[in-house]
Amino acid sequence: MIIKDEFLSRLRKIFDLNLYEVKVWTALLSRGTSTAGELSNISDVPRSRTYDILESLEKKGFIIMKLGKPIKFVALNPDEVVERVKKNLITYTKERTERLESLKGDEVLGELNSIFTKGIKFVEPSDLSGSLRGRQNLYNHIDMMLRGAEKSIVIVTTKEGLNRKFEAIMPTLEKCKKRNVDIKIAAPIDNSNIKIAKEFKKISDIRDIGSIKARFIIVDSNQIMFMLLDDEKFHPNYDVGIWVNTEFFAQALESIFNIAWKDMKPVKG
Repeated sequence: MIIKDEFLSRLRKIFDLNLYEVKVWTALLSRGTSTAGELSNISDVPRSRTYDILESLEKKGFIIMKLGKPIKFVALNPDEVVERVKKNLITYTKERTERLESLKGDEVLGELNSIFTKGIKFVEPSDLSGSLRGRQNLYNHIDMMLRGAEKSIVIVTTKEGLNRKFEAIMPTLEKCKKRNVDIKIAAPIDNSNIKIAKEFKKISDIRDIGSIKARFIIVDSNQIMFMLLDDEKFHPNYDVGIWVNTEFFAQALESIFNIAWKDMKPVKG
């Protein structure tokens, strides 16, 4: 059985499986029913791993085990697999969410915060830095920065970045506005994002940065998140950002931004 690596890669991402799992699963789909030994030969997965893989696929709802000797495994209709995976994901997410929600008043969270508070005392502000990979990780960290904002937020982004941020951080920015945090947003504005720009105008001062391409955020003149890659040229999974806590650099960058801000065209409407 020859299946292109690109197709296997897509299955891994869609169904959250590892390489051996997609190989064994597609091998079983091609046979309908088969033994572990046969599937090992077809899929080119080591025999020592095949039973573990089949057990994993059975728990995830991709296959069922047929009673009898020798033990055989039966493939399910892919449409049925999709429905089972969806139901399992909903159940898993609900259980995890409830478990995390229950931590809010739990002594475990209190203990974790105590450990963090004691540890953070030994950290220099300049040491609070790091790199993040993947756009979702970037937005999660940006959201954390914004939730802690007390005075000011500066957001410089791209044309498409403005549209994305409406989905990702608008609710948090609305809460910042209620706390009287000063919010400034700069991005290239055209017909593709003017509607979003007008939505942002309700909670911030937003201006057209023209042809300048930049991606960074400054919070309270001491935290910076800046993205290293052009979002038009790289896949979201490969996006990279650098976060630093540095009042010295943040204030300098914000001062330069404020000079340019005066010449930017305000969004009307």
